[in-house]
Amino acid sequence: MELFFSDDIIDGRVRLDAEESTHCVRVLRHRAGDEVSVIDGRGTLYRCVLDVADARGAEAGVVEAVPGFGAHPYRLTMAVCPTKNIDRYEWFVEKATEIGVDVIAPVIGERSERKVLKTERLKRIALSAAKQSLKAAVPAVAEPQSVRDFIVAAPADALKLICYCFEDVSRQLISSVLQPEAAAAANRPIMILIGPEGDFSPEEAALARESGWIPVSLGESRLRTETAAVVAATAVYLSYCQ
Repeated sequence: MELFFSDDIIDGRVRLDAEESTHCVRVLRHRAGDEVSVIDGRGTLYRCVLDVADARGAEAGVVEAVPGFGAHPYRLTMAVCPTKNIDRYEWFVEKATEIGVDVIAPVIGERSERKVLKTERLKRIALSAAKQSLKAAVPAVAEPQSVRDFIVAAPADALKLICYCFEDVSRQLISSVLQPEAAAAANRPIMILIGPEGDFSPEEAALARESGWIPVSLGESRLRTETAAVVAATAVYLSYCQ
């Protein structure tokens, strides 16, 4: 199935922007009368019939709307410190989107080597990954903020997990925290915090614990930041989508 994206869907009409139109008409050679599938990025897929096959601005009529297409039964925010090598962070964004995530929140820690991050490319990667993995919802990519600000601003009712090598605190395996939550069919949001290459500072870790974040382990292996983030996203998916 080929998916196209549009944020211009009004009164049963879908209009594709120039990039999507070019891909639809010039690259994939769709013609008037062809059936096409369009996502709105918010969770609904529209089955349409193309009636204006113009590479500068294709248009289609909606035949059917399918809410919740490719949805997952949880709401997950992955707050991950950007890696020094931006390619690795982009890989995380792509894979987390394929697995199932709702918000990608870049956070800058005291030990982060990368202090600046532009989000426009990450948004394009998330959109492409959503279409490739047959999801109608595209994860939101938040603007970067400090780890401290993110910790204290997290909702009190969320399930807040921090992956950190606490030496003085016992940590539960992440699955042992998630599975009972999933079995209870809890609807509260899940937030997972992953630190930079140098990990969180002791002060950041202490603030997280004081703010109700639960220390969790991803296993015995030492993982790179982006690997840890993907493992954590996968743990949520497997706990809720059995």
